[in-house]
Amino acid sequence: MMKPDFWIVSFSGGKDSTSMLLRLLEENRPVDMILFVDTGLEFPAMYDNIDKVEKYIGRPITRIHPKYSFEYYFSEAPIKRGNPEKFRQLFGRDYNGFGWMGPRMRWCTNRLKDAPRNSFLKELRKKYTLHQYVGLAADEGYRLERKNNQRDECVHPLVEWGMTESDCLQYCYDRGFDWDGLYQHFSRVSCWLCPLQPLAELRALWEHFPELWEKLKEYEAMTWRKFRSDYSVNELEIRFAFEKECLAKGLSIRNKAFFTALKERLGDEKC
Repeated sequence: MMKPDFWIVSFSGGKDSTSMLLRLLEENRPVDMILFVDTGLEFPAMYDNIDKVEKYIGRPITRIHPKYSFEYYFSEAPIKRGNPEKFRQLFGRDYNGFGWMGPRMRWCTNRLKDAPRNSFLKELRKKYTLHQYVGLAADEGYRLERKNNQRDECVHPLVEWGMTESDCLQYCYDRGFDWDGLYQHFSRVSCWLCPLQPLAELRALWEHFPELWEKLKEYEAMTWRKFRSDYSVNELEIRFAFEKECLAKGLSIRNKAFFTALKERLGDEKC
């Protein structure tokens, strides 16, 4: 028996998925569900924007959540270590949780996004033939080539319309969605605490969102794993403050002298 078609908008709340959703509705394309996976790690302004979109379109946004919170996976989940004795020797005691995510261990994507979404969609597939609108912009070909975006049920309207990332942002601005200025500080807006963000965006987090930065420092104290391979959160704070100090004196923060002085500053702070 043929299953009825069911059209889902994969909605993150960012500029691409927001512009996609708005234009789909403006063009009266079929939309049966708007699906948002809430990791609990979005910027407050992002949650405000999602509420604003929901009110603007007059339709509910379905919000699903992971089985456990970020904090649980980060520092509470019992983890079986390959060599627990060596782990204790290295870090002085046992720690639960996965700690900070990294390029080779992006447990956050799997447990906070993919798992709840896949579980939810699996149930829907029992009743429907799914079609997922995915908000990949026309200038994001590298993401379009990924296997999960090449599934038969995926539809890419932004590519169809030729809308680039900058087009998407302007489309939203023209309709009154500005995320309280988030895109003035960040090129991409995802989980605010991601260690894989470029230094420029972590610098913006430190400078413009001090309450979130303090939370980041609290998380750092809960795990053994360094925030990044090159800097801990505290070391980043020292670097960013030192940059401001140098710039105020008219000094470069890109030359060898700066990095030599930074190394000394970091060494002094550790003493």
